[in-house]
Amino acid sequence: MAQISIIGSGYVGLVYGAMFADLGNDVFGVDINQAKVDALRNGECPIFEPGLPEVLQRNIAAGRLRFTTNYAESVPDSEFIFICVDTPSSSGGEADMRQVRSAASMIGAHINSGAIVVNKSTMPIGSGDLVSSLIAEQAPPGTEFSVVSNPEFLREGAAIRDVFSPDRIVLGTDSEQAAARVKELYRALNSPVVVTDRRTAEMIKYASNSFLATKISFINEIAQICERVGADVTVVAEGMGYDERIGPLFLQAGVGYGGSCFPKDVKALAHMAHEADTHPQLLHAVMEINQDQRRRFVRKLQEHIGDLHEKEVAVWGLAFKQDTDDMRESPSVDIIQMMLQRGAKVRAYDPVAGEHAAKLLPTITIGANPYDVVDGADALCLITPWNEFKQANLTRVAELMRTPLLLDGRNLYAADDIAALGFTYVGVGR
Repeated sequence: MAQISIIGSGYVGLVYGAMFADLGNDVFGVDINQAKVDALRNGECPIFEPGLPEVLQRNIAAGRLRFTTNYAESVPDSEFIFICVDTPSSSGGEADMRQVRSAASMIGAHINSGAIVVNKSTMPIGSGDLVSSLIAEQAPPGTEFSVVSNPEFLREGAAIRDVFSPDRIVLGTDSEQAAARVKELYRALNSPVVVTDRRTAEMIKYASNSFLATKISFINEIAQICERVGADVTVVAEGMGYDERIGPLFLQAGVGYGGSCFPKDVKALAHMAHEADTHPQLLHAVMEINQDQRRRFVRKLQEHIGDLHEKEVAVWGLAFKQDTDDMRESPSVDIIQMMLQRGAKVRAYDPVAGEHAAKLLPTITIGANPYDVVDGADALCLITPWNEFKQANLTRVAELMRTPLLLDGRNLYAADDIAALGFTYVGVGR
């Protein structure tokens, strides 16, 4: 059993804290938000993530997982200190490191010799050196510690599965002893471990997310071509996916990627490339295509119902993907804002993200169920492919709508089946 402090009780910190506690370690979650800490102490999970509340509650009840706002309560006795704070994009695209800087300085003021600080947050290349210097500035003279880069590769909506069955564990450090100790923490997971230097480990994270975003933008560009030449991108992607060099994942055409990782990581990598005096042409194309998919979706709506002024538009799905309530960089926000700018009246429904969406889009109506929002609508736009929408009674939907027009932004439905119900069906790349 190890003593572990997790700095930051957001998405990454909570998931990894719960996992390490479930493996039998003594874990302290440290967060500056007192209200969040109080809620977590009561077993309340502040985010929607399938399976996470149960793991949190189990380990809180067992006494293996505790929460505090006080670094002095946890850090001095910790063998491992994980930095899991946010690194959002700044206006210029680079990662905002203010929370990392603050956490590193606070760790330095309380760290004991022999501790290992683990950078779990996604940080720019070279951040391991920065964290090490900030800790050293605050630590007592002679304090020995190591900093290890250990990027996370969690998928929202599947984080519990990912954290207990990771594809790989990446450790970046120049200390063989530190690598061995962190590797031992993960031993029970039986996952491949890549040990390298810190900068390479940091780059693995950015390169991985940027490549996945590239696959999404690639298939969306193919979808644009398919629409013009009369091909079906869903079958194209299926045929491509059988090639083991390509694979089927992240080849689903739609309205583009969003969330807390892909947008900011692609931007940050492009910014770092510029700073390094290189020309990241592909990364810029990936971002441009992603934005264009959202604009194209609204243009398709206009092509079918004309001027959007005073038109009633229903939207199914607001979170950036299914099985999460995360609205960060969600395609729905851009798409709905473009509709509103053109005078549309928007009613939307999401199984879990409605409360968050209401804050970001205060002028739209958030419905209590999928049928309320389609009543009298001139069009239905599906943005997020929740299972609830797969199982919806579309016959009832067609009867409720003023005009049975369905724009399927995720190719969730079979076009022929929807047309048979009386809909005008518009997919992506079909």
